[in-house]
Amino acid sequence: MLTAFARAFKTPDLRKKLLFTLAMIVLYRLGAHIPIPGVDYQSVQICVDQTAKSNNLLGLANLFSGGALLQITVFALGIMPYITASIILQLLTVVIPRLEALKKEGQSGTAKITQYTRYLTVALAVLQGTGLVATARSGALFQGCASADAIVPDKSIFVIVTMVITMTAGTAAVMWLGELITDRGIGNGMSILMFISIAAGFPGALWAIKQQGKLADGWIEFAVVMLVGFVMVGLVVFVEQAQRRIPVQYAKRMIGRRSYGGTSTYIPLKVNQAGVIPVIFASSLLYIPTLVVQFSAGGGSSAWGSWIQQHFVDGKPFYVATYFLLIVFFAFFYVAISFNSDEVADNMKKYGGFIPGIRAGRPTAEYLSYVLNRITWPGSLYLGLIALVPTMALAGFGANQNFPFGGTSILIIVGVGLETVKQIESQLQQRNYEGFLR
Repeated sequence: MLTAFARAFKTPDLRKKLLFTLAMIVLYRLGAHIPIPGVDYQSVQICVDQTAKSNNLLGLANLFSGGALLQITVFALGIMPYITASIILQLLTVVIPRLEALKKEGQSGTAKITQYTRYLTVALAVLQGTGLVATARSGALFQGCASADAIVPDKSIFVIVTMVITMTAGTAAVMWLGELITDRGIGNGMSILMFISIAAGFPGALWAIKQQGKLADGWIEFAVVMLVGFVMVGLVVFVEQAQRRIPVQYAKRMIGRRSYGGTSTYIPLKVNQAGVIPVIFASSLLYIPTLVVQFSAGGGSSAWGSWIQQHFVDGKPFYVATYFLLIVFFAFFYVAISFNSDEVADNMKKYGGFIPGIRAGRPTAEYLSYVLNRITWPGSLYLGLIALVPTMALAGFGANQNFPFGGTSILIIVGVGLETVKQIESQLQQRNYEGFLR
């Protein structure tokens, strides 16, 4: 990987793309530290220092924003509205025939769906920004902090609207930066920004574990966490690269005097076909009961509210079991809607392709569904274990659920890192072929 980066910097056009990507990352991190107007920055810092470690309600969103959410900055919402909009459009593509037809139109249809995603991102940013400002205004954003009511000193409508517009504009700017990276930089822009947001909290989380450690001034705990982290990264890389290759043979076709086809290829079915989406779905769904209790009148003092606060806590058996089962369920659900075996079988039949030993058409679709269900089981169990085991193992060292070596974080970091390195290597290989042809 380091060799690929070194070779990329020696190539002039790739060096420009890498430097452009770094410049966009710097702008993104700069906006994540600029507070929005109408917020008392000192009160925010006091409350963050007092309650950030115990605030798990917005932990996932704060993780994806690089810590900007609880700081209430210009890029407080980060890329979460865009991620949510993309997932919603992807799910609606299966349900709404019009979106499914656009998807089949090729580049023009994809551009139209991307435009819809932008509109939905802005709408979600307005909705989430309004919720965040209302929560900060009421003092519920940092429960237990004496300065929570002073975060928004001026509670007039004009100030509230200005804050919501600023955060919405920040989300649009983040979306624009991500698209610029995709067009002129290296890798997928939104994935790169997500990677940077999570990696931004990496040094602070490691140093906090060192400070909380008791063995050899915390260095023993620090070394153990680093060792566990490297082992988990190796495991994730191994499984993320694993795939089931289904051989496909294309029959020869005579068109005029030329023969076409007769080649053999394969369909790569990844063991973790769903990626990190099931973990995000399960984490978001588990936040809903706690969110309802927090914002309902008298919910915390009622019997059902007390039961939720007692059992829907990290480390509790009921929470862990529910989290694991939701991940497994969403893994099968997302794979079922993202991979259409009937469509793949029809395309193979249209171009004269077939799986050796399997008849074309319906038997091929049934065979693909059977194989996909078989490999989704280990993939879903792997996601559940990755999401739970590191968190539970590192809890004894003072790490919270959003530590970079645990759960969602490690899956995103490794996945984005692998895809970016692959793109750099493919572009380097393309340039080597061009040099050979010359």
